[in-house]
Amino acid sequence: MGGRVRLGVLVLPEHAGSSAAEVWRRAEELGFDHGWTLDHLSWRTLRGKPWFDAMTTLAVAAGATRKITLGTLVASPNFRHPVVTAAQARTLDHLSGGRFVLGIGAGAPGSDSTALGGPELSLGDRAARFREFVTLVDTLLRNENTTFEGSYFAARDVCLAPLCVQRPRLPMAIAATGARGMRLAAEYADTWVTIGDAADPGSQSEKDAFRTLREQLGRLEEACLDRGRDPGTLRRLVNLSRLVPAPYRSPGRLTELVGRSVELGFTDVVLAYPRAEGVFAGDSAQFDNAVTQVRAAA
Repeated sequence: MGGRVRLGVLVLPEHAGSSAAEVWRRAEELGFDHGWTLDHLSWRTLRGKPWFDAMTTLAVAAGATRKITLGTLVASPNFRHPVVTAAQARTLDHLSGGRFVLGIGAGAPGSDSTALGGPELSLGDRAARFREFVTLVDTLLRNENTTFEGSYFAARDVCLAPLCVQRPRLPMAIAATGARGMRLAAEYADTWVTIGDAADPGSQSEKDAFRTLREQLGRLEEACLDRGRDPGTLRRLVNLSRLVPAPYRSPGRLTELVGRSVELGFTDVVLAYPRAEGVFAGDSAQFDNAVTQVRAAA
């Protein structure tokens, strides 16, 4: 797949009021191609700290921006139903004028997975639920009227009108590292998403982390060929801030990491917006400088 690498930013859904709109406007001013937010009820060490709904956050982002593509990184069946998810995604597609991407993952064990009172699922059951979730969302986004009966979800005479701005439906970005998830991405995704070692992101050395990415890309290509899809038609996105420390400490450092990602075959690279402390803590001036220089050289 030709063309320059697209640079994205991950903004945690912790901003409220006018500050939320300001952060998203700043992301667009810096020249990011796409902007994302996490979709959890709470997240890791930030549990109990300010944290807001992803879809509502992206509605604010859509109103504050004009060009940047927006998306979830990623929504999951842990606490979302395909019908409501598709309805919200389609609404965001219209609010943004066709700039929305629905990022979806299988959903990891943890507080999100039991928040609605259900049991913790086995790995196999989560994979089966993931396939059903993606399949139903795809159907809902392509059709005004849907009826579906599955093992995990149902949709009975659901009407979602009008259809998406983007046709035949808005894009989906699927996060997957296992064989079943990668086959699902090969079938349904417009973009494949990885954070490297999903079991313990950021724990590997830089050398091992990039080796993991190379292995994952190889398995993804096999999954595409197995499903009869040209691997070059699938965009490939890596979140560098979950992979290595301080990816933007200098323009040279960011240039190097982006270059290595492109050499492996990635089309899209994401950085976390700097926070004052804790997870994704970083220097805003370094962030702005590195991003500005890398974008200018692209």
